[in-house]
Amino acid sequence: MVECDKCGRQIRESEKYQYHSQTLCEECYIDARFSAKACDPWAVYSATRFRQRMGLKNAQGLTELQRAIYDFVKSRGKVAKEKLLESFNLAESELQVQLAILRHCQLVKAFKEDGRIYIAPF
Repeated sequence: MVECDKCGRQIRESEKYQYHSQTLCEECYIDARFSAKACDPWAVYSATRFRQRMGLKNAQGLTELQRAIYDFVKSRGKVAKEKLLESFNLAESELQVQLAILRHCQLVKAFKEDGRIYIAPF
């Protein structure tokens, strides 16, 4: 057995992955290699076209967490990224994934102001 360098979980030698000199479990490897990227024109194109074809508007079709984040941001106008992490008790990587999806759906956008990153309705 070996330990995942990212999450610390014990994994079998035969189930380990090497990535940038780290030993990772499958889940951490997938997160590292294939993480959602907020600025992805093809993802935006795909998400917006899919939502149009399905007739989805605003928060329709989102998961409960995505809807909660969207509603939180929408009700406040703009929210510092740290406030979202604190309010939803999420790891930074999980918040990044959720925000990337919301950005692909053109529901939220990010901007920098006074050295801080804010999330606002699109």
